[in-house]
Amino acid sequence: MANRIFGERLKKIGKINRFVHKIFKKQKQYLWRKYFMLGFFITLYTGLSHAFEADHLLAVSNLVTNRNKPIHAVKDGVFWGIGHTSTIFFVAVLMIILKYNITARVFSYFEAAVGLMLILLGIWRLIKLNSDKKHQKEIIADSGAHFHHHKAALGVGMVHGLAGSGALVVGVLMQMRNWQEGFWYILIFGIGSIVGMFLAAGLFSIPFSKSLMKSEKLQIILILVSSLLCIFYGSHVIWENLSGM
Repeated sequence: MANRIFGERLKKIGKINRFVHKIFKKQKQYLWRKYFMLGFFITLYTGLSHAFEADHLLAVSNLVTNRNKPIHAVKDGVFWGIGHTSTIFFVAVLMIILKYNITARVFSYFEAAVGLMLILLGIWRLIKLNSDKKHQKEIIADSGAHFHHHKAALGVGMVHGLAGSGALVVGVLMQMRNWQEGFWYILIFGIGSIVGMFLAAGLFSIPFSKSLMKSEKLQIILILVSSLLCIFYGSHVIWENLSGM
């Protein structure tokens, strides 16, 4: 089961990498600038679309439900993207530079860790929902709490980076001609994921902005739905990656 999941991720990324690699190879030809920019935007789009995967959206939705201003939510999205990209770079250094072999089974454990994180994130949000309203207002008013919450988003992004890093790095190793080209690909991919999560966090924060959403009951319902989905999906990820091992 775990090998199949890893294989599906690798196959998906491999198709994109092969196309981008063909474009990069044409840089030496007459229209090299045109092909280079095309490869750049395709890689950027790949990273951006990666940010909109289900587990990423569930995680960020639970983070931004604790925000009442979109500006703080999009900062969470940026910190998530930075953490996600940092982990992928770390795994890339291990596998590409240091030649450290990480098996598909290890990456399945990473996926399961993401599932556990989603469950804990959903439970944490439900606990926050039951917190005293006065206490919540004090947290929101505290600028230091904003930074603490951004650090939480950074940590969530770093854990998420473990889940998708294996297939991405292996795909880079298979398709790119040298490690420099591979790291450029990962960097552009990372920028795309940061932009994608910036957009996702901003969109998900709109229903929880007090200036836009006046119904407190509707906000509570949305938080409940988001938290429960996070818990159920996290359980599914754990079962999918650890069953049959």
